[in-house]
Amino acid sequence: MRASYDTLFGKAKGVLNQDPFSGHLFVFINSKRSSIKCLYYDGTGLVLLCKRLEKGVFSRINPMYRGEIVLTAAEFALFFEGADLEKRFVESPSEIKKSFPVSQELQQASL
Repeated sequence: MRASYDTLFGKAKGVLNQDPFSGHLFVFINSKRSSIKCLYYDGTGLVLLCKRLEKGVFSRINPMYRGEIVLTAAEFALFFEGADLEKRFVESPSEIKKSFPVSQELQQASL
């Protein structure tokens, strides 16, 4: 976790093949999962946000998922606080699509 702006910028660009100037937040976690560094570009310069947990470890989002992981702002806030997000992909409820029956009165009114 000794990497600073330039090293993390290089990893975001070279290893992750992403544009560090995109405005995305790039999260780097140490092997013990006790510290993270976040790099993002706010339009005026690079911002580095660091955190080390006093107790516990940062969650593994889903160790079986090997693709790019995108978190919402709310999910990142929970992650940053040390909440458990391991089950995010496994137990997330599927979308429920409801259809609302059109009453006969509405059908007749539209004719």
